[in-house]
Amino acid sequence: MKFLKKFLLWFFGILLVLIAVLYITGYGYLITAVRTIYFHGHVTAFLDDYQYFDNRTIQKGNPQPWAEAKDYNKIAATHVLDSINKKTGTVAFLIIKNDSVWYETYYDGYEKDSKSNSFSMAKSVVSAALGKAITDRKIKSLDQKVSDFFPEFKDGKSAAMTVGDLSSMASGLNWDESYYSPFSITTQAYFDGDLNSVILGLKGVSEPGKSYIYLSGNTQLLAMCIEKATGKSLADYVSDSFWKPMGAENEALWQTDHENGMVKAYCCIASNARDFARFGKLYKQYGKWNGKQIIDSAFVAKSIKPRFEDSPQYGYGWWLFDHDGKKGYCMRGHLGQYVIVIPDQDAIIVRLGKNTIKTTTDSPFGDDFYVYLEEATKMLTNKK
Repeated sequence: MKFLKKFLLWFFGILLVLIAVLYITGYGYLITAVRTIYFHGHVTAFLDDYQYFDNRTIQKGNPQPWAEAKDYNKIAATHVLDSINKKTGTVAFLIIKNDSVWYETYYDGYEKDSKSNSFSMAKSVVSAALGKAITDRKIKSLDQKVSDFFPEFKDGKSAAMTVGDLSSMASGLNWDESYYSPFSITTQAYFDGDLNSVILGLKGVSEPGKSYIYLSGNTQLLAMCIEKATGKSLADYVSDSFWKPMGAENEALWQTDHENGMVKAYCCIASNARDFARFGKLYKQYGKWNGKQIIDSAFVAKSIKPRFEDSPQYGYGWWLFDHDGKKGYCMRGHLGQYVIVIPDQDAIIVRLGKNTIKTTTDSPFGDDFYVYLEEATKMLTNKK
């Protein structure tokens, strides 16, 4: 008994020292990481982790349910699509044709109203919020300087950095886009209780506006600019600008760094396939919803074209693709979250799930992306 008591005293003593060292060295956020992610058997953020964080609510207004096509779910998934969905842990697969739900299926206990993490699909939402803020004349243009909102960036290489540079991933900031290292700034941003301080500590290391480098910190800083410009929390601004006007059927949750804090804007909107798809429809219609122009059509057009010739895969907050005659753009998130828009087919594909398949080529997309694209197209054209 004495041995056990002595062991426990030593154990908890060492544990307290370890925790103190983590906080002293700036790695205190790892305590949150252990509690929310690693303790649940994961090595990175996962679909349902929103349940373990504070959230802001993206309020809904009057729901506008999607119409269902007359041949809704009459065409079965191809064998290849069904196999890849099961292999990658897909939880929702949705095809919208001519603005009507044409096919949908759910796996692993998920249903049409089940929430799951958007991950970086949220970047497209933040970019849309930028377009709305410009439409609302809260932000002057894509060329407005970030230093107008945060003087911390008025000197050095960042002095010329614009909100458009943030949206198009051309900031030149020092950010380590590593999702699996517990010591990267991406991991710190996910678990730290003061996200704004993390972002304001970034420095410019290259000239902004010259080339594309994908950095989640860009979107977080952009969100901070939008909040300053509009005087609203980003969750409220997205609710008023999009969620309510577009008739989302469910409220969404947006993870924050602490209670009533800053949203993790580069990721982490918990919603469902049908409501995520609304952003695909909005951009397919060049910013118009039910005959009303929500954001400027010119902004949408610019967003879904490459900013840089040598980086044709990215515009302003949206990923771009041109594959085997199928050309379009998409929202994209960690572990293979997608809202894919194929304008020529008047189609939107949504895939939400637990895993992705890494590319075996030099493509910016995982191999599973092309399977979703090709097999959904076969279904739409009723080909085996």
